[in-house]
Amino acid sequence: MSLRIVLLLGLAALAPAFAAEPAAARERIRLDDGWRFHRGDPPGVDGRLDYDARPEVVRSADGKVADARPDDAVKVQAGRTVLKPWILPTANPLLPPDKRHRRPEGDPPGGDVAFLRADFDDSGWEPVALPHDWAIAGPFIVEGPYGGMGRLPSWGIGWYRRALDISAEEGGRSVFLDLDGAMSYATVWLNGNLVGGWPYGYNSWRVDLTPYVRFGGRNQLAIRLDNPPESARWYPGGGLYRDVWLTVADPVHVAQWGTYVATPEVSERAATVHLRVRIDNASDAVARTRVETEFFALDASGAATGTAVARIPPLTVDVVAGGSTTVASGARIDHPRLWGPPPGQRPNRYVAVTTLAREGRVIDRYHTRFGIRDVRWDPDRGVVVNGEHVPLRGVNQHHDLGALGAAFNVRAAERQLEILRGMGVNAIRMAHNPPDPQLLELTDRMGFLVVDEMFDSWEKKKTPLDFHLVFPDWHEADLRAMIRRDRNHPSVILWSVGNEVGEQYDGEEGAAIGRRLAAIAHEEDPTRPTTASMNWAKADMPFPAAFDVINLNYQGEGIRQEPEFEGTERIRTPPSYPAFRAAFPDKVIFGSETASAFSSRGIYLFPVSPLASAPVRDGQGGDSSLRQVSGYELHAVDFGSSADKVFATLDRHPYVAGEFVWNGFDYLGEPTPYYDSRSSYSGIVDLAGFPKDRYFLYQSRWRPDLPMAHILPHWTWPGREGQVTPVHVFTSGDEAELFVNGVSQGRKRKGPYEYRLRWDAVKYRPGELRVQAWRGGQPWADAAVRTAGAPARLDAVADRDRIAGDGRDLSFVTVRVLDADGRPVPTAANRIRFSVEGPAEIVATDNGDSTDMTAFPSHERAAFSGMALVIVRGLRGRSGTATLRAQSDALQDAAVTLHVGSGP
Repeated sequence: MSLRIVLLLGLAALAPAFAAEPAAARERIRLDDGWRFHRGDPPGVDGRLDYDARPEVVRSADGKVADARPDDAVKVQAGRTVLKPWILPTANPLLPPDKRHRRPEGDPPGGDVAFLRADFDDSGWEPVALPHDWAIAGPFIVEGPYGGMGRLPSWGIGWYRRALDISAEEGGRSVFLDLDGAMSYATVWLNGNLVGGWPYGYNSWRVDLTPYVRFGGRNQLAIRLDNPPESARWYPGGGLYRDVWLTVADPVHVAQWGTYVATPEVSERAATVHLRVRIDNASDAVARTRVETEFFALDASGAATGTAVARIPPLTVDVVAGGSTTVASGARIDHPRLWGPPPGQRPNRYVAVTTLAREGRVIDRYHTRFGIRDVRWDPDRGVVVNGEHVPLRGVNQHHDLGALGAAFNVRAAERQLEILRGMGVNAIRMAHNPPDPQLLELTDRMGFLVVDEMFDSWEKKKTPLDFHLVFPDWHEADLRAMIRRDRNHPSVILWSVGNEVGEQYDGEEGAAIGRRLAAIAHEEDPTRPTTASMNWAKADMPFPAAFDVINLNYQGEGIRQEPEFEGTERIRTPPSYPAFRAAFPDKVIFGSETASAFSSRGIYLFPVSPLASAPVRDGQGGDSSLRQVSGYELHAVDFGSSADKVFATLDRHPYVAGEFVWNGFDYLGEPTPYYDSRSSYSGIVDLAGFPKDRYFLYQSRWRPDLPMAHILPHWTWPGREGQVTPVHVFTSGDEAELFVNGVSQGRKRKGPYEYRLRWDAVKYRPGELRVQAWRGGQPWADAAVRTAGAPARLDAVADRDRIAGDGRDLSFVTVRVLDADGRPVPTAANRIRFSVEGPAEIVATDNGDSTDMTAFPSHERAAFSGMALVIVRGLRGRSGTATLRAQSDALQDAAVTLHVGSGP
C-alpha cells in the first residue's frame, strides 16, 4: 500500500451553505442485540485458539502493595502453532509500511471448532444485548484471592455469536466490524474464517470483513474472548463491554479515524482550522475523488445548527489502488464560539462534514466533531485555556460503573460527571487506559479537561499476565489507535503514555522507551504534549526528561515520611515538587495522583487522630474486623496523604498546575487496605454514587464562591452520651461557630494551611449540632444535623423521572431510611426489597459498602449508613408509567413513578 499526501493551502472564510444530507453513503449500524453468549470452549479445543503461550500462574498473590516495584517479564516460547501471526496484521493500518505484518499462507488452526460453524445450534446459549459484562452479575468470590480484581469471575473464555444478513445490493462495498472495546485477546471469525483480532482489552479497533462476506446471504459472526486471570490490578470486566458496529462504505472512503482537526491560531476575531483527511481506496483501480468539507456549529445537545460557517473548496485527488491519500487543507471561521471549561467558559463545539464524490455521485460522508480552543502550558501558571488560567481540580477515574460493571452506559457515566462537577471537578485523568469513546463525547459536551492515558505497564509486569506480554508487538499500534481515535476531542489536553511503569527504575534504557512512545504521540498529534506518571523516578534521572510535562504520583507531598517507615524497603521520597522545579524550570508540573485517602461513608471510628494526615491501622482510623475506615477523612494509604496535607503542599508551591485526586468514585477491585472486600475505599464518592464527607472538603476548596458548610460526624450515637465525639466542619467560609443544643462550643477561624475547623473536645449529647459559618466577617452559610429516632419509613427519590424506552437509559433511585419525623437514620441497616411494575426493569442495586457481597442484580439489599441505590432501565420499545417500590419489614413503603418512552 502506498500513501500520497496532497496539500491545499487556501485559508478563507467562505459563503455559508446548507448541510444537505443525501442518501446515506456510509452506513454505521450498532450491533447491540441478537447476540448469543457462552462461557468456555467446546470440548477438544486444547489450546488451538490461543493467541500465544503465556507464563504459568499457579495462584493469585492478593493484596500486593500498590506501589510495589514491577518485575521483569517471564519469557515463554510457544511450542505449537498459535494464532498470533494471523492476528498481528489487524494492526497494519496503524503501522508504517516497514513495520507491517504479513499474514501466513494457509488456514490458521482451529477453523474446525464447532462454535465457528454456521449450522451450529446456539439456541441454548444465553441471549444478551451489548454492551455486556459477563462477570458483573457474580456471584462474588467471598473466600480466597482475587480481591484485587473485585472478587468477580472476570477471567476465562467467552464466545459471542450473531447472524449478519448483508444484502446483495451491498456487493462491491467494504464491510468493517468496529469494536469500541472487547476484554480481551479477541478473535473475530466470519463464516468460519479468522478475520483478525486485538489483545488489549481497552482499545477500539477494526477488522475488515469484506473478503469473507457472503453478500445476499446469511453470515455467521463469532467472537472469542480469552480474558486471563492475573491480568489487572483492578476489576477489568469481561466480554463485549462496549459497543460493536457494522460499517458499510464505498471502497473509496474516509479511513477509520481518518480526519484530524487542529486550530493553531485562535482569537475572538477568527480561528484558523487545519484539516487532514485520509482517504482509503480498497478497489483495484485509481479513484479520482472530489473532497469537500463544510463546518457547522453544534448546539448544546450536539446537533448541527443553521448554515455552514465555513467551507473548504472542493479538491480533486487521485487515490491509488489499494492505497491511501491524505488531503491537508484549511479554512477560517470568523468570530468562533470557543470551547473551554466552565464556569468561566462554555464548551462550544463544531462539526466538520467531509463529503467524497466520484463522477457526480456522493460516495462517503464523514462527520468530525471538534472544538476551537487555545491551550497553553505555562511552567509558572499551569494550564491556560483561551487566555484563562485553569487550575487543575481533577480526579482519577477507573472504567467500571459500579454495580453496572465494565459495560459502558452513557447515562451512568454522565451521572458520575454531574456528581463530580457538583464538587468542583474540572478535569479527569483516564486511569489507566483509553476510555469508551462516548465518555469523551460527554467530557467534550460538559467541558471537562482530560488526560488520556495508555499503558499501566510496558515491558515489566505488575501482574503476571498484564499488558507486558504483548507490549513489544502491540505498543505502537495501541498508542496510535488511541491518539487517532481521540485527537479531535477538545477535552483531551494531554497524552499520558505510562503509569508508574517499571522502566522508571531502568535509567537510560527505560527513558529510551519513553522517548520512543513520546515520539509516536508527537507524530500522530504534534499539538498536545506528552507525559508519564512517576511514583519513583527522581528529578535527576533520565526518565522524566523524556516527556513534555512532569506528572508526579504522590511524590509532591512526599511518600512514607513518617518515622514508622524508616528502614523499610518500600518507596520513601521527600516532598519533591521543588527538586523537579529546579531540574525542569521550563516544564509544567502537576500531581497526576494525589491523596489516595481512605474512608467508608457514614462510618466514624474513635479515637480521632490529632494529625492532619495518617496511615490506616487498627485503632487508628481503621477496623480490620469490620473492614471499614473512619469517615473523619484523616487517613490514607501508606504512600498517600489526606486531602488537607495535599492542599497545604499545593499552596506552598503555587507553580504546581494542580492535582488529580486518587480517586473520584470508588471502583471495583484494589480494595486497599482490606483485600477481603469487593471495592476500593479511596473514592471521594462511594460505589453507589453517594458522596462521602471528603466530597464536601473538596467542594469547600474547589468551589470557593459557593456558600456551604458541612458537619461531621452524624449525631446519632446511642451509648456514647457524655463521651468525647469530635466535630469537624468543612466550609468555604473562613470561620465558624459550633452549637450543641444551642450552646456554643466556640468560634474558630482557619489558620494558615488549615482547611477544616475542628472541635475535638465536644461531648456527645443527643439533640442538634448546628454551625454558622462566616466569610469576611459576614454570615456565609449554616448547617445542622440532628439525632435520629428509630427507623420508621423509607423515602425514595429518582435522579430523573423521565427516561427513554430504548433499553439503555437509566434512572438512579436513592432510597433512605427515615425516622417518624422524617430525619435520616444514619446507622440504619434495614434490608430493603425492590420491585417495579410497568415498562421498566431493575438492573442493579447497591449501597456503597465495600464489604457487601450481595450480587448486584439482587432485588433485595441492606441499607448501608441509612442508604441504598436502585438502578432502573426503561424497556426497549415500551412506553408508559412505571412504579418502583421499596419495602422493608416494619417500615412504611416508598414508591417512585417513572415516565418511560418520552425521553429524559
